[in-house]
Amino acid sequence: MSKKKDSRKKSRGGSETKSTSANEFRGRLDITRSGMGFVIVDQLEQDILIRPNDFNTAMHGDTVRVRITKSAGRSARMQGVVTEVMGRKQNVFMGRIEISKSFAFFISDSDKPMPDIYIPLSNLNGAENGNRVIAKIVQWELNKKPTGEVVEVLAEQAENDLAMKEIIMENGFPMAFSEDVLEETARIPELLPANEIKKRRDCREVLTFTIDPVDAKDFDDALSIRKLKNGYEIGVHIADVSYYVEPDTALDKEAYQRATSVYLPDRVNPMLPEKISNELCSLRPHEDKFTFSAIFQLSGKGDVKDYWLGRTIIHSDHRFTYEEVQEIIESGDGLYKEEVLLLNDFAQRFRKQRFKKGAINFSSQEVRFKLDENRKPIGIMVKESKEAHQLIEEFMLLANRTVAEHVTKAEQNKKAIPFAYRVHDQPDEEKLVPFAAFARKFGHSFDTKSPERIAESFNQLLKEVQGMPQQHVLEQLGIRTMAKAIYTTKNIGHYGLGFEHYCHFTSPIRRYPDVLVHRVLQELLDGKVQPDKKMEEKCKHSSERERAAMEAERAGNKYKQVEYLQNFLGDEFDAVISGVSSFGFWAETVEHKCEGLVSIASLSEYDDFRHVETDYMLAGRRSGRTFRMGDKIRIRVVAANLDKRQLDYEWVITTALKEDTGSGEHLQRVAKKSRKKK
Repeated sequence: MSKKKDSRKKSRGGSETKSTSANEFRGRLDITRSGMGFVIVDQLEQDILIRPNDFNTAMHGDTVRVRITKSAGRSARMQGVVTEVMGRKQNVFMGRIEISKSFAFFISDSDKPMPDIYIPLSNLNGAENGNRVIAKIVQWELNKKPTGEVVEVLAEQAENDLAMKEIIMENGFPMAFSEDVLEETARIPELLPANEIKKRRDCREVLTFTIDPVDAKDFDDALSIRKLKNGYEIGVHIADVSYYVEPDTALDKEAYQRATSVYLPDRVNPMLPEKISNELCSLRPHEDKFTFSAIFQLSGKGDVKDYWLGRTIIHSDHRFTYEEVQEIIESGDGLYKEEVLLLNDFAQRFRKQRFKKGAINFSSQEVRFKLDENRKPIGIMVKESKEAHQLIEEFMLLANRTVAEHVTKAEQNKKAIPFAYRVHDQPDEEKLVPFAAFARKFGHSFDTKSPERIAESFNQLLKEVQGMPQQHVLEQLGIRTMAKAIYTTKNIGHYGLGFEHYCHFTSPIRRYPDVLVHRVLQELLDGKVQPDKKMEEKCKHSSERERAAMEAERAGNKYKQVEYLQNFLGDEFDAVISGVSSFGFWAETVEHKCEGLVSIASLSEYDDFRHVETDYMLAGRRSGRTFRMGDKIRIRVVAANLDKRQLDYEWVITTALKEDTGSGEHLQRVAKKSRKKK
């Protein structure tokens, strides 16, 4: 396995970082709270130390070029100086404005050291002294203060609203679209040109519907179905964003820079302006829409006999929510019940075949917040993937895989066409070995001889632990052994899905790589492929922006969890240990999936606990009490810090433990002695 894995690693696309010379590298600058900087370079084992005077206008998170000035010694690390800022992570900040007679300064709220921004009085945009504002850096020359402008005055806004905006900005996403982009978008005609309609396959007479979350506004995919003499025709229709967003326009450049929409609990920061995402391209019911489609001919048993790819025009007959479709699946009754049930039957067959061929069946749960009129959480719901979700998922996977296979087969001058594949490498062997050892402690064997055996072992394990106490921990640890999926021109396949060829074709409203895929596919269908020499660079940028969006979404969810649980300080909840470290363990409440830290200091009155890394647990030296990942415990909420997005819990000794003649009584005696000493 290791030889094959090494060769695959060399071909991975999104993580390469080439040095331009022997002592120059490209990497990401991380600035600590103390003000010291470190450049993280993928191909170097050690980070490069950068002193504050050598940042040369670089800020935390920026992609930079760094020159080595001092090599690593026995007791010292490499040192360097930033020679170029290659990409800004963030150029919009939240903070406070201070105004004097002739100029103003913006002071950032960031906990990372950064210089004040000089604001000319002409750039105040109505801000007054002391106002909280959003400011943007517009120029920064070497050895000078950055110059900026006020973008928005934040007076009298709710703290939770400001917090969400800050999360978006600190992950490098702009808060608004530029005037050029909005003006360009406004000029796009709403009527569908007759000459363009003639070029497309007309699917308007075929029964078509969308299935989306109840609160969705951007419907980027639809399904159509009709009976044929020897089977069925199923269409997967995707919003034709590439028709409206043309290369090298202001709109295209903005979409590329964002690369993805960001979904926070109370808002969406979209990749495209609302006129495109929610109006022109959204496949709303009872409206003619331009789409890019994958249309399949299926036998009565669901076998794909043939397919067609190309531009179409559709007319959605109905907009379903997932809940409505799930009700039809469970009851067998409802609008278009025959078509929905047939599509679901096909989808479940696809799903079964996929797992049989090596896809890994990790379950997924999504946390959704119920918000009041002030966007404050008043409830948390845990949504699991049901057959209605799987129906859409399987047809989208079929379309994505088919498009990738179609492009892979095509060549130009006997060379592969540069294309944005979605790839997923094999599990990390270093992470897999300790996981397999840990799984054996629960009685589960794990075969690591080949990638295929690994997938089989994962699926067997996930099947065996379904509904058992250790299910959560083994799933979470299993996911951590996996590589991260990325975009790249180097097609190494998608291990987790079990596909040899895969891409993202089905969500161009919210993902830029899908737009790239549509463009290449249309060029191929037209017989006029113009290879994009910058495709790998675009793939890498899209992967980086995807990770930033995920960080923003995690931070947004965490903020809302803290905001919700701050109303329950002192209350007790059932929880499951979700992580363990030398300074304590994390526990996730069963009811709301809210994770908080139980510090080792709070456990010190019961025993002296040590971290057993190989067993993912803390073990008491005297009592023998253990806290292991996956254990069910009782916790009390003791602190909720919104600024840090952090929850602190305390472990609660339950009645069952108190009645236990073993560790419970001992822990109580130890705790009493400790309290007496205090």
